[in-house]
Amino acid sequence: MSEIQMILLILVAAYAGMESVVDEGQGHRPLIACTLVGLVLGDLKTGVILGGTLELMALGWMNIGASMAPDSALASVIASILVIVGKQSIGAGIAVAIPIAAAGQVLTIFVRSITTFFQHLADKYADEGSLRGIEMCHFLAWMLQAIRVAVPTALVAAVAGTHGVEAMLASIPEVITRGLQVAGGFIVVVGYAMVINMMEAKYLMPFFFLGFVMAAFTNLNLVGFGIVGAILAILYIQLHPRYNQTNSDVDELDL
Repeated sequence: MSEIQMILLILVAAYAGMESVVDEGQGHRPLIACTLVGLVLGDLKTGVILGGTLELMALGWMNIGASMAPDSALASVIASILVIVGKQSIGAGIAVAIPIAAAGQVLTIFVRSITTFFQHLADKYADEGSLRGIEMCHFLAWMLQAIRVAVPTALVAAVAGTHGVEAMLASIPEVITRGLQVAGGFIVVVGYAMVINMMEAKYLMPFFFLGFVMAAFTNLNLVGFGIVGAILAILYIQLHPRYNQTNSDVDELDL
């Protein structure tokens, strides 16, 4: 790994760490973070595949009240480095991503506890009417989240690809990696269920089950499913009375 790649990896990790609390560009999501790591390391395909796999698992990871979700930012960046540089399988990446996400969850709770100092300091600057001081407090607290992911990433990137790391990853039993893949599939189902439950779009459930049936009994790929879904959506809009009211019907509704 070159020095430029190391610097870019640290920047990507810092960006993912900051996005984990801002959510503005969703840079902490596995699909984006893994893709960026793959781009930096020259293996974009593996980054996208690993990111897409972890993204499905992370659908069910969300902060609810004071409960912190597993840290997808740290897990995505480090798992991508170990898979691409260490030349490991996607299954091995999932196997290391889950415990890293749990460790990142503890780490982000620790960092968020530290940032309470800056919150009280910002209150002090607010009493003094110092906008610059308040901005400084926000920026410093934000940088702690960047450091939270950047420092572990730098340490892992420094040893990734070495014989010891490769031997450690290769020593993970297949029953564990396969088991975590199966468990990841369950997490995907839970994530989809939570999303559908929040949408409360019960009238779309027939299409949802139709997709499962087609996936089970056909050999269509994701592109084919996308085309079929788009066609069904167009037909649904064209045939549904709600979207095909005549002008007289609209006038009656207005009255």
